[in-house]
Amino acid sequence: MVVGEFTTELDVLVIGAGPGGYVAAIRAAQLGKKVAIVDKSEVGGVCLNRGCIPSKSLISAAHRFEQAKDGHEIGINVGDVSVDMKKVQEWKQSVVSKLTGGVRSLLKGNGVEIIEGEALFVNENEVRVFHGYDVNRYHFNHCIIATGSRPIEIPALPFSDRILSSTEALTLDHIPNKLLVVGGGYIGIELGTVFAKLGAQVTVLEGSDGILPGFEKNMVQLVKKKLKKLGVEIHTNALASSSEVTDNCVKVTAKIGDKEEAFEADYCLVTVGRRPNTDELGLEAISMKMTDRGLIEIDKQCKTNVPNVYAIGDIVAGPALAHKASYEGKVAAEVIAGMPSEIDYLAIPAVVFSDPEMASVGLTEDQAKAEGYNVKTGRFSFGANGRALSVNETDGFVKVVADEADGRVLGVQIVGPEASDLIAEAGLAIEMGATLEDIALTIHAHPTLAEVTMEAVEAALGHGVHSLSK
Repeated sequence: MVVGEFTTELDVLVIGAGPGGYVAAIRAAQLGKKVAIVDKSEVGGVCLNRGCIPSKSLISAAHRFEQAKDGHEIGINVGDVSVDMKKVQEWKQSVVSKLTGGVRSLLKGNGVEIIEGEALFVNENEVRVFHGYDVNRYHFNHCIIATGSRPIEIPALPFSDRILSSTEALTLDHIPNKLLVVGGGYIGIELGTVFAKLGAQVTVLEGSDGILPGFEKNMVQLVKKKLKKLGVEIHTNALASSSEVTDNCVKVTAKIGDKEEAFEADYCLVTVGRRPNTDELGLEAISMKMTDRGLIEIDKQCKTNVPNVYAIGDIVAGPALAHKASYEGKVAAEVIAGMPSEIDYLAIPAVVFSDPEMASVGLTEDQAKAEGYNVKTGRFSFGANGRALSVNETDGFVKVVADEADGRVLGVQIVGPEASDLIAEAGLAIEMGATLEDIALTIHAHPTLAEVTMEAVEAALGHGVHSLSK
């Protein structure tokens, strides 16, 4: 033992204060446990500080800027419109600060001790926490690991002042003239759209044959249409092979098909995926079972192979989503408290805050067929919806996939305005085992965007009122 160390006894120690960790800590405390949470940086984790919240704040600012510029389309003329990026960043940071302060208050209000420092496993019941020159030991009955992930750095594009991860891109206090985005997943497309709307010339290099994998092509097509309108250039099957950074720019060479092409930009944003933060926890000390990708293996109750240690969020299999982590955190805390909880990913939504937004929950038509279902589908366009017309956002549609045998809703895909919010009704329907009839018989307020879901369901049933059945 290091001189000066003392040991604190806990029921539950949570490592990582992101949306998985802090939710797990609060839930465990609600269930009567003595809980502490440790994080080496800030409460709220990547989501609140360097991910979801700051990016959606910038998306909102860019959307408002675009609406102001295009106000003449609906008869609103506002003259010259400009962006004060430093002010935007100040506002964004105020949103982040308000939320992280709220999380800190919730933790304290639930009696959760907040510990700053880096945790290292000593054995399966103890960690050391290092904070500067201070080292403390924590002895726990149960531990929940929720350390999240970090951006992947690729050898051809080492991070620097000009080659940025999403973390640095979110803090830019000026608008680049040219931005090169390597990676056409949701982070690259969301941030590329932000800077394109703010006036940057954006080019996207995607290594596969299409952007935004995981979503149906006809949904992605609408996003590509808007990106083209914004002047965003997209190259697929494009692999960055080398880079050169100067004082003022970055030059990237990429192999596109059989040819090499050079690109020059003020900055290069690299968004090619995320790596689980499991390599600095000393997990070898407790013989933790891991995958080749550095993920911790868990069962349906978030239990690892170490009986009293649980893992949740980006460090376990599945999509790296904040709401997935929070959900798993509640399950882990409840299992520790003796409840029969277990994870079920039947209705976990995926959302991209592109323009238009995309959201999906449950099975797509192809996935349902692959699982052996005979399906019926219904689709309705936002272009025929009164509310969508009144807010001048008519691109997109809702598609519903159901089991032909009993009408049970299997999946819903939405591309269009407020898809991120509209998907909640679909998620509830799938979770409750609702049928097409259940949604069709639900009275939807008029005029609202949610009516598009009802219309898609009625189309699937073959009696759409505002669409013609074929």
